[in-house]
Amino acid sequence: MKSALVVGGLVVVVTVAVAGVSAVTQVVSQDQAAEQARAMGVSLTCNASLGPISAGPAGSGAADAAKLNEDQRENVAMIIQIGKERQLPPLAWQVAIQAGMTESGLRNLDYGDRDSLGMFQMRPSMGWGSPEQVKDPNYSIRKFYDVLEEVPNWEQQRPGESAQDVERSAFPDRYHKWEPMAAHLIGNVGLVPDPTGCGEGTGLLVPAPTKAAGAAIQWALGQQGKPYQWGAATTHQNSFDCSSLMLQAYRSAGVTLPRVSRQQYRAGAMLPVEEAQPGDLLFWGYDTSNPDTIHHVAMYLGDGKIVEAQQTGVPVHIRPVRWGEPELMGQAVRPGV
Repeated sequence: MKSALVVGGLVVVVTVAVAGVSAVTQVVSQDQAAEQARAMGVSLTCNASLGPISAGPAGSGAADAAKLNEDQRENVAMIIQIGKERQLPPLAWQVAIQAGMTESGLRNLDYGDRDSLGMFQMRPSMGWGSPEQVKDPNYSIRKFYDVLEEVPNWEQQRPGESAQDVERSAFPDRYHKWEPMAAHLIGNVGLVPDPTGCGEGTGLLVPAPTKAAGAAIQWALGQQGKPYQWGAATTHQNSFDCSSLMLQAYRSAGVTLPRVSRQQYRAGAMLPVEEAQPGDLLFWGYDTSNPDTIHHVAMYLGDGKIVEAQQTGVPVHIRPVRWGEPELMGQAVRPGV
């Protein structure tokens, strides 16, 4: 950061990007995305006329995010957590991530230009706080949000523009570089499919192949954190095993599935697993040439992620999946088709 803590003044009005962001799942409708956002306690406002905020080639955000180390990811998680606590929209999280990545690589530096310090390179001499404070990520993130909220019309700008309004850098265009990565992170770490509620995806995102698949995805994501229980009843949502989670998710969308994973394997259209789309079911068997050995099922979310009820002691969660990983069956199944 190169100048004083001044946030009033000129705000460049642009006609680009504040609408959707990359996510762990695909967006299928404005109502469904808004519903999930409301359940998370995030206040969203759709501004579809401005378009998506994830620039750059498809997949570029995911590739950059994969290079972050544990400390950088912890700082991203803290940015998102504090943003949620303050009931700031996901766009604010994206602004902070882009600023932090540009200024310090999302690291809490004890050095910088002149007396700049910390993740956002705040200068104590310019009134940002003491050296100890600006090096404390909890303080610096909250301070960043304090200043961002004072920027006129920041929610109507491209996130890099708002980052510049806070940082007042001599190189104002550099914040845009990290737009795809930040969008990917607020989707994958913040778990927000469509932060504006506009129902439009970006980057790698494509619509779910059926409306039922989209509804099933949203229902399954809403069960995250609930415990695994083998043989869980399908008449309640207090706990799940792998197949009861799939059964109830699709039941909520009006599609009936059999109870166990081996039966669910035969309950829809089959396609090569590498061609799986959001909402399709993936299966694992002890012998991938024999469907009778199937012992696990999960729902594909797109972008190399699944949601599953895995095993005792592990709550419903999202995890990455690799084509060709051990025991993954070669066919995915599309229920209701």
